Amino acid sequence: MATLHSSRDDKLLRFGVFELDRAAGELRKNGARVRLQEQPLQVLVTLLENAGQVVTRDELRQRIWPSDTFVDFDHSLNTAVNKIREALSDSASSPRFVETLARRGYRFIAPVNGVDTAAVLPGVANSGAPGRNAAAAAEVLHPELHVPLPRRGLVRGLFALIQVMYLCFYLSGLYHLRDVDRVAGEFLTEWETRAIVIAVLVTGAVGIPLRFYLISAVGFDFRKLGEKFRKLFPFLLALDQLWAVAPFLLLPQIGIGLAFAATAALLYVPFSERTLVKMAYP
Repeated sequence: MATLHSSRDDKLLRFGVFELDRAAGELRKNGARVRLQEQPLQVLVTLLENAGQVVTRDELRQRIWPSDTFVDFDHSLNTAVNKIREALSDSASSPRFVETLARRGYRFIAPVNGVDTAAVLPGVANSGAPGRNAAAAAEVLHPELHVPLPRRGLVRGLFALIQVMYLCFYLSGLYHLRDVDRVAGEFLTEWETRAIVIAVLVTGAVGIPLRFYLISAVGFDFRKLGEKFRKLFPFLLALDQLWAVAPFLLLPQIGIGLAFAATAALLYVPFSERTLVKMAYP
């Protein structure tokens, strides 16, 4: 087993918006100190000093928990790694910094001090051109979607724009409720027209607070949005599928072709929302 070694001679280890000052024993984010206890800090230092390499659980135990220390090592290490992820706003299922290798240990996968790590992603072979391997190593794949992780800000922004789009639909539909009644009456029977008007009224009134909730959740970066969205998705899917037929209310203006095209696009939007939430909130 290779002996752990420091691959950085300087006292500051920088990665992303973070820097770790080994001399002061401090982790900082954009210059502001991030609270991190001693043992999690030591684990993070070890991972950073060996960025791109697998650090086994046994190596961490030997370095941080001496043999004469009587603790529940597995529980202590798991707690330390969880605290590191909390401090870095990282995720075990979709890691940007600390990757877990089952039954082996951990690996720091982000570039440190501006130098790309030699991290090898699952499913990426070591053979081939070194430049290609380095580029592949720098890409972190989403564990479920198998695509490179985009910037969370971009994903959250797209999700928020979709919510604003639906919010505009609801407000416009409620504001032009008489026009909805008139247009529907040209093609449907009286009771069918009344059903359409009631559906627009009820779903619009329910959808407005729902969209405001999702906009505020993504705006404040509510970390449990993924869990909440999964519970809301069946209802949200039914709601969005109903509003997907909204372009047919503009049939006299846009024609049958554009109405079908717009409806087909809107039918897919709920699944796009779910994908965006998975990317930003795994």
